[in-house]
Amino acid sequence: MTPAERDALCFLPATEVAAAVAARRLSPVEVVDAVLERIEAVDPELGAFCTPVPDRARAEAADLADRLARGEAAGPLAGVPLGVKDLIATAGIRTTSGSPAYRDHVPDQDDIVVERVRGAGGVVLGKTNTTEFGYSPAGHNPLFPPTRNPWAPSLTPGGSSAGSAAAVAAGLGPVALGSDGGCSLRVPASFCELVGMKPSMGRVPVWPGCRDERFPGMSGWESVEHLGALTRTVADTALLLSVLAGPDPRDRHSVPCGDVDWRAAARAGAAEGCAGLRVAYSPDLGYLPVDPEVRRVVGEAVGAFTDLGCVVEEVVPGWADPAEAFQAVITAETDLSGMRALVDRYGTEMSPHLVAWMTRAWTARELTDANIARKALANRMAGLMSRYDLLVTPTAAVAPFPVGVQGPERIDGRAVADTAWIGFNYPASLTGQPAVSLPAGRTRDGLPVGLQVVGRHLADGTVLRVAAAYEVARPWAHRRPRAGDAAQGTAGQGTAGRRAVGQGAVGRGA
Repeated sequence: MTPAERDALCFLPATEVAAAVAARRLSPVEVVDAVLERIEAVDPELGAFCTPVPDRARAEAADLADRLARGEAAGPLAGVPLGVKDLIATAGIRTTSGSPAYRDHVPDQDDIVVERVRGAGGVVLGKTNTTEFGYSPAGHNPLFPPTRNPWAPSLTPGGSSAGSAAAVAAGLGPVALGSDGGCSLRVPASFCELVGMKPSMGRVPVWPGCRDERFPGMSGWESVEHLGALTRTVADTALLLSVLAGPDPRDRHSVPCGDVDWRAAARAGAAEGCAGLRVAYSPDLGYLPVDPEVRRVVGEAVGAFTDLGCVVEEVVPGWADPAEAFQAVITAETDLSGMRALVDRYGTEMSPHLVAWMTRAWTARELTDANIARKALANRMAGLMSRYDLLVTPTAAVAPFPVGVQGPERIDGRAVADTAWIGFNYPASLTGQPAVSLPAGRTRDGLPVGLQVVGRHLADGTVLRVAAAYEVARPWAHRRPRAGDAAQGTAGQGTAGRRAVGQGAVGRGA
C-alpha cells in the first residue's frame, strides 16, 4: 500500500471501513496501522490525543482479524478505529478528565458506550483531549497542551470534546466518542466542519460517568449529559448511534425503548429528502449577539431547507436567555464539597474559571430559581415545537478563535460574557431534545461555521433524516484539512479582544 493509499484509508467513512473489514476485503490491522501512522505524523501539532494506546489498539485489531479468519461474525463497527473523550471511562486506560486532580486515574471499568463499541468490533485508539471536567467550551486544560483546529492550528477546535473533533477532522479515525452537556459535541463540530449529534436525553445510557459519587468533578451534569458521536458523515453518525443507543438499567435516566432505526432514518433522508416539514429558523433567538459572517453563512445555508421542500419561517421563540440558569443547574448537580476539596489541594494547578465557579458563594435561591427557569424554558419550547417540526439556528455565534482563550470579549460590537458565543446550545441541553450541528459553510476568511437543527422531544429519527437530506443538498465530507502543514489562519471574524487563560501544561500523555 502506497503512502497515498494509506492516507486515503484514514479518511474512509466508518460505514465503508466496517463493510470492507466484514467482507474480508480489508484487514483491521491495515486500518489501525494506517491511522496510527497518521497520528504519529500529524498529532504532535494538533494534540488531539492525550493518552494514545497504540500497542493495545494493534493487539485489538490483530485479535479481531484472527476471529474473523475463524469465521466469527463481524460486528457493525468491525475494525473501525476511534478515539474516546477523556471524560468517558475506559478500563485500564488513563482517564484524567483534563484535571491535575486525576492525572494518574485509571478506571477499573468501561463506560457503557465503550462496552458497546468494543462489543461491536470497534478499536479504541486512546483518549482524546478535553477541557477540565468539561466545564468550558474551548479546547484547553491545565494538564496537557491545548488541542488545535486541523483547519487552522492557531485556532481552537472548540470544546469540550476538543480532541475528538480534531481527531476526526484530521483523519485520525473516522469517528470519535464525545459528550455534550451544554454544547460539547455541537460546538466542536461547528468549528471543525463535522457532524456532531446530541441525541435525546436518555437515548444513549451514561454510566459510570455522572453517576459515580467517588469522583468529584466526574460525577456532575447528570440531568443534562448526553453521549454521542463526532463524525464526517451523517451515515457514520447513524452507524455509531445504532451501536450506542438503547436502554440500560444502570442509567436511571435511560429511555426504556429502542424505537429509532438510526441507519434507516439516515438512508431515508438521503434517498427521499424531507419535504413538507415545518422549520422555525431563528438567527439569534431574539437575544444573542451573532457575528455578521456567521449570520450570513447560516442564513444562506437555511435556504437548503426551502429547496428540500420544507416550509421555513423566521421566528423569535420568546423565552429568556437561560445562560445563568444553566450554570446554576450544573452547580446544583456538582459535588461542591468534593470539588472544593480538590480546589484546596490542586487549585493553583486547575483552570482559573473552574476554581472561580466552584468557590463562588452560591445561594439556595439561585439554584431553585434556575430550576423554575428551566421549566419555563421547557414549556415555551414545547409550545414552539407544537407548531414546528424543527428549530434551526447557528451552532455558535462566532467562527473559531485563537487557541488558549475562553471566548471573544465582543461580538458584533457588543461586549459579552466569555461564554455568550455558545448560547444557541443551552435550550436543547436543558430540555433534553435531540440536536445536531451540521456544516453550514465558510466565512470569507475560510473558517468553518455550523448550523444547529433541534428536533421535537425524542424525534431523533426526524433529526437524522433531515441531516442526511441536507448533506445531499450541501455536501462537505470531500474536503480535508492540510493537517500537519495547515495554514495558520486567523481569529474568528467580527470579534475583537480575547481573554487569555492560564495553561499550566505539563506535557503530553504517554
